[in-house]
Amino acid sequence: MTEKRIPRVQLPDDVRLDTLAVREGLPPSQWGENSEALFLTSSFVQPDAATAAARFANEEEAFIYSRFTNPTVMMFERRLAAMEGTEACIGTSSGMSAILLMGLGLLKAGDHVICSQSVFGSTIMLLGREFAKFGVETSFVSQTDVSEWRRAVKPNTRLLFAESPTNPLTEVCDIRALSAIARDAGAWFAVDNCFCSPALQKPIEYGADLIIHSGTKYLDGQGRVIAGAICGSEKLINEKLVPVMRSAGMTLSPFNAWVVLKGLETLSIRMQAQSARALELAAWLEQQPTVERVYYPGLKSHPQHELAMAQQSGSGGAVVSFIVAGQGTGGATLARKNAFHVIDSTRICSITANLGDTKTTITHPASTSHGRLTEEQRQAAGITQGMIRVAVGLDDVADLKADLLRGLGSL
Repeated sequence: MTEKRIPRVQLPDDVRLDTLAVREGLPPSQWGENSEALFLTSSFVQPDAATAAARFANEEEAFIYSRFTNPTVMMFERRLAAMEGTEACIGTSSGMSAILLMGLGLLKAGDHVICSQSVFGSTIMLLGREFAKFGVETSFVSQTDVSEWRRAVKPNTRLLFAESPTNPLTEVCDIRALSAIARDAGAWFAVDNCFCSPALQKPIEYGADLIIHSGTKYLDGQGRVIAGAICGSEKLINEKLVPVMRSAGMTLSPFNAWVVLKGLETLSIRMQAQSARALELAAWLEQQPTVERVYYPGLKSHPQHELAMAQQSGSGGAVVSFIVAGQGTGGATLARKNAFHVIDSTRICSITANLGDTKTTITHPASTSHGRLTEEQRQAAGITQGMIRVAVGLDDVADLKADLLRGLGSL
């Protein structure tokens, strides 16, 4: 008799994150491969017409068509879900397509969303502009003021959404408190866990309903592919999101899924090493006379330091942002000029808006990741022209200090 469910890897119930990161997925094929197989196929042959009919009707769990069922993608989904502590996961073509899928699956015309005003610029544009075309209203509120989230709730509020930490200010939200607000409002609460990954933070443990990922970042870890994912309960994933994926196709390719799947195997050790380097670099930046302010949750000077240490396994993550001198004296024009000077003076850091790579990256958020926002939106999010974001990789910290000092030392 044909199995109704796709088999699972047989692991003890109490295995820990690092073991799940290298073992969870699918059982090996009849060939007994130790490294997960890459299934580059668009479709799957069915044994007979009746079985095909049953599988297309969701009466049997099986692989049908790679737009919504593929073994390699399922391996990635099962592994990430296990690491996040959720029942299920759905892979997507990018982090932004994950947010799009979430919105299409959960929202309808007339619904209301509450979102942090400090999230990634494309997220603000997607919720505030694109979803508005279809009658979904979004209120943008302070990332850290819980009372502002509570006051924003309306009878038609269906979703609360936050990043923690945010990009690029590294603001940390109180996940447990916002989860309670969502629960009282009868709404879902989704957390973008891109900056921390499950190696440092598991929002589900604090009451979040959904966890959003850009697998492009730390999950892959080496800047190789574009990928995304949503983790949550089987009910939410299978009833709300899978049908939309099946129709709309924000599909994660098998190859990209395989790359990120292998990246998950080193996630924990990479996050530990990169976070340690980031902390050392942030502390050094605080001592530089041409740096006006440093944003890093691992520093005691960070406004949400204690909350971050509680939620993020005692780690600040690997992203450091700072403001160069000139913001208060010469205005935005001088601040931007100085920021560009520091960035252009580097010889090691990669000038790119991507993050999560083993190579340290540096960018000017106001003109790149948040460049499409209005100046008013940037100011509300605290993103000034003098701000620089450094996503610390695995480069030697002494070399990074020297690289940044070339510009900082000549301002």
